[in-house]
Order: sequence, then structure tokens, then C-alpha cells
Amino acid sequence: MSSDPLIDSLSAALDGRPDDLPLRLHLAALLLDAGRDGEAIAHIGQALARDPGNTEAKALMQRALGAAVSPPAAPTLAAPQPPAPRATTAGAGDPTATADPLAAYEQELSDVVPPRFVRAGEEPEPVTGDADRVYDVETSGVRLTDVGGMSAVKERLELAFLGPLRNPQLRRMYGKSLRGGLMLYGPPGCGKTFLARAVAGEMGAKFISLSIVDVLDMWMGNSERNLHELFQAARRNAPCVLFLDEVDALGHKRSQVSSSSMRTLGNQLLAELDGMEGSNEGVFVLAATNTPWDVDPALRRPGRLDRVVLVLPPDADARRAILEYHLRERPVAGIDLRAVVAATEDFSGADLAHLCETAAEFAMADSVRTGEVRMIEQRDLDRALTEVRPSTRPWMATARNVAMFANEGGVYDDLVAYLKRRRLL
Repeated sequence: MSSDPLIDSLSAALDGRPDDLPLRLHLAALLLDAGRDGEAIAHIGQALARDPGNTEAKALMQRALGAAVSPPAAPTLAAPQPPAPRATTAGAGDPTATADPLAAYEQELSDVVPPRFVRAGEEPEPVTGDADRVYDVETSGVRLTDVGGMSAVKERLELAFLGPLRNPQLRRMYGKSLRGGLMLYGPPGCGKTFLARAVAGEMGAKFISLSIVDVLDMWMGNSERNLHELFQAARRNAPCVLFLDEVDALGHKRSQVSSSSMRTLGNQLLAELDGMEGSNEGVFVLAATNTPWDVDPALRRPGRLDRVVLVLPPDADARRAILEYHLRERPVAGIDLRAVVAATEDFSGADLAHLCETAAEFAMADSVRTGEVRMIEQRDLDRALTEVRPSTRPWMATARNVAMFANEGGVYDDLVAYLKRRRLL
């Protein structure tokens, strides 16, 4: 098709002024005169998207579609004709008919004309009925053998959960319930979440992780409903491990909470743990926190999170296993693991992973600088040890004050014993 200089000039002008509707419609009319209907329809569609009520744009669209309405004929003396049928409305007669002609144009030209109204990508679809929210119910492939060290913690879990599950006849004879709760506490990065997944994997149970962001909602009453639905999901998937991450945020001391909605949410959590909203048989509640002294004491009474277990930084054997795990797929040579283990007391599992990552960075930077690829060596770990510090020591300082002045009822006796062994108390 030959090029029209006037059309080309108007197109160039429109590129600089895309919102100029008179210019766009004038260009569309020239395109129609030139027989370039497809281009004209695209411009008319954009004009209607900006101004759906523009009469000139509607007329041009009808012309482009060949749907111009002929004026009614003058009345004659012939026999009267029956009145023309009224246009059908949407849903009556022809299912494709619509009361809005622009909607019909959009449907017919959906591949050319952009729609006038669209749903924003982040806008949720409207919810109909009382459909339950869907939560991530996982199947854990981690076992307790994958957890380095923590022999005392594993023994406590065996007594509370794993032993009764493996021996159903003895469980029934002794009247041991398959419900209960246990709170893991200790410095950050010491494997509390990993341990909870290992318990679920060892039991062959489903795993649901719950945090404060899964529960809180801006609308009154929805937070309590979300919490109830999470517990209901765990009950439907029993046996199930329901993991309450950072339980101090969800069940903070109510005497220190100024928000009435958070106090109500705490009461809902207590009711769910008691099984008042449904049977908790087969639901094992594991909670984790770095600050158990901020948890509401009502959560720790018998029948709720009545067993409290201290998860300490890894001991020497566990540190060795963790270092081997994080170095196993990296090129290493001449690493003195015994020396590294001795130099990483008080390091958490996360600290040890960061130590290996930092040593790998030093070796890689040296390889880039010299142009010769080399292995990760002891000198890289020694250099990393000068930069990476154990993140557990600030927690230990706070825990020391709690052990000295706030160990009511002997809740933190394990912590006191550990601090005395370390000569920190």
C-alpha cells in the first residue's frame, strides 16, 4: 500500500501527543478514507478507551464496522407494517446481544482494540460464599538424624511425641494422649525451625508453619478467624505438626499488650490450644521463640505449651557436622576442621553457614585477582574467622539477666545450668 504523506505526518505528530483525541480521530477518518480499516479501528479503540462517550468516535467505529444505520423511510399509504422488534437485551434472545454497543465492539475486535476496563493484577478475585482459605500443608523429608547434636532435645521429643506415636498399644494402656504442645527456645539461628520439620518427618506427619503474618488482618474479627482456620487445617490433616514460629509475637504477655485486638487474638490462641474449637487429637503443636520471657504465662500452663525445651548453640560434634555439610559441595583442600571447630564456640548453625560462605568469597576473589582458580584453604577460613562473630552472645547477655532475676518456678533451670557450665553465671 502506498504511503500517504499526510497520514505519516499525523502519525508522527500523534506519537508526541498520544492524548490528543481530535488529532487521533482525524487520523482515523483519513485511514478509513484510504481503506486502511485495521489501523483506523485501532486508533478509534484507543480513543474510546480514553473517552467512552465520544460520539464522533462511536460514529467512526460504526463506519469502520460497516454498521451505519440507515435513516427510516418516509411513511407511505401502503398497508401498515408491524412494528419492528425491539432490540434484545443481554441474556435474552441472542446470547451474544448486549445493551452496550461498545461491549459488542470490544468482543468482536478483542485482538485489535484494547479493553476499556480491566482488573488490576494485584486485586483479588471476589470471594463467593464461605470458602476456606488454602494453607500450605507440607510433607517434610527431614529426619532427626539430619539434625546435628541436640541429644537432650531429641530425647525430650521422643518422650513427648515420637515414642507414643510408634507404640499405639502402650499409648492406649498408659492413657497417653496424642495431643500436646512443646515450646523450643534459644538463641536465633540454632535450628529450631529445622528441628520442627525433622519432628514432622520422623512422625510421617503433615507440617503447617504459622507465623504472625499468616494471621493478622486489618478487619475486626478476621485475625481470629484466620487463626481458627489454620488450626482446623491441622485437625483435618492429623497427624500434623503445627509449628508456631515466633510465638512471642502471637502470644505476647497480655499484661503488656495495649491493643485490644491483640489481646483478643491471644485469647483465641488459648482457646484453640485447649481444643475448645475442635478436637486436637493428633495435632502436635511446636512453638519456637528467641524470647520466652515475653510469652504469656497462660500459654505455658499444663495442657498447652507445657513442655519447654532449650535449644542451645551446637556443641563441638554438631559444629563439625554442620561445617562438613556446608563445605561438602565446595572445592576445599587442607582444611583443619578440628581447629575451626575449636575456634567457633558459641557460633550458631546460621553463623557457621555464614563462615563457610565468607571463606568461599575470599577464595573466589583471590582466584579472580590472580587469574588462577584455587581451592578453599585453611587461610580463607582463618580470615573469615576474623570477620564473622557469633550472633548468640547478645542473646546470652539477656538470658543471663533472666536466669538471675526472673526464673520463677524453675522454668529456666536448663538455661541456668548451661550458663553455669560456661561460667557465665
